[in-house]
Amino acid sequence: MSRIGRKPVAVPKGVSVAVNGQQLSVKGPKGELKRTFHPEMQIALAGELVTVSRPSDEARHKALHGLTRTLIQNMVDGVNKGFSRTLEIQGVGYKAESKSTGLQLALGFSHPVHYPAPPGIKFTVDNNTIVKIEGPDKELVGQVAAEIRSLRKPEPYKGKGVRYQGETVRRKAGKTGAK
Repeated sequence: MSRIGRKPVAVPKGVSVAVNGQQLSVKGPKGELKRTFHPEMQIALAGELVTVSRPSDEARHKALHGLTRTLIQNMVDGVNKGFSRTLEIQGVGYKAESKSTGLQLALGFSHPVHYPAPPGIKFTVDNNTIVKIEGPDKELVGQVAAEIRSLRKPEPYKGKGVRYQGETVRRKAGKTGAK
């Protein structure tokens, strides 16, 4: 059996879980998440534990077993504690500003870049260069962070651009002057 898939997901206090066939709804202090899972996986709620079982020992079922359990755990953790990613903006004149509708970025283009906030995502900007992305859905938080980073990836010569916090950028040597 899958070592991850056979572990039950504990539901903490303040979080409610509802199973309706293959759809799972999780409500908590940080929000509400719904997801429909693969029809071959059986999801059961017994008291304060959510268990996932699979029909056979096929490789495909084993993979789905662990995946389903991890997705449920991420849903429970997300509505209870939430997830966050932090981006750093580096470069002269590069900055971010939090607006009510999303994020306004100055990334060296001739125009400001507006990134609208998806539902459930909250932006926090510190010191005009640190952007914190928070929300209950782990996938959506990671996707938003990747999309903002892709607006101006860090370049290898001066290191300017948007990067994840703690990300190291391999620097290249520039041209040497002709003599």
